[in-house]
Amino acid sequence: MVDNGRHIQQPVIEAVTEFDAADLEDLCEAAEEAILDGNGFGWLSPPPRSVQENFWKGVLMVPVRELYCARFEGRIVGSGQLVKPFSNNEAGGHIAQVATFFIAPYARGYGLAIGLLAVLENSAKEQGFKILEVDVRETQLAAISLLEASGYEKWAVKKNYAWTGERYVDGYYYKKELAELGEE
Repeated sequence: MVDNGRHIQQPVIEAVTEFDAADLEDLCEAAEEAILDGNGFGWLSPPPRSVQENFWKGVLMVPVRELYCARFEGRIVGSGQLVKPFSNNEAGGHIAQVATFFIAPYARGYGLAIGLLAVLENSAKEQGFKILEVDVRETQLAAISLLEASGYEKWAVKKNYAWTGERYVDGYYYKKELAELGEE
């Protein structure tokens, strides 16, 4: 792809199973920008870099979590996790969840969020999950728009879901059926 005579690398969504120093730095920087933009998956302000690095390294250690990263112009600019139920959860074993889903503000508008969500859905389908769930704050309007445009159905609202540092906001719970519940 060429833009104003400059070669631009195509966006890439990839599974991440280990970090090199540059990728971990990119991911932490992207997460900090997303947190400052109000998409902090729990954080209100960016934590110290060592806390973030330990968080991301910890994600890779949990067997029921798959981390996918969006890469733009060679740098990691966002993430999403597919969180699978533990093996002892037979009753809810058909449901997976999306977590830490974000694209840094400076990389939005290139279809990365749509691509990342599609990769998460495909991974869940390939592993036999019937439902994919995600929860968001009511203030995350772009995420809500993306989910609804992608066929997710709001099934619950949780009052006082999160504190923004100034006020409580509600949380919206969405789900998408990936396969008929009667299918094996």
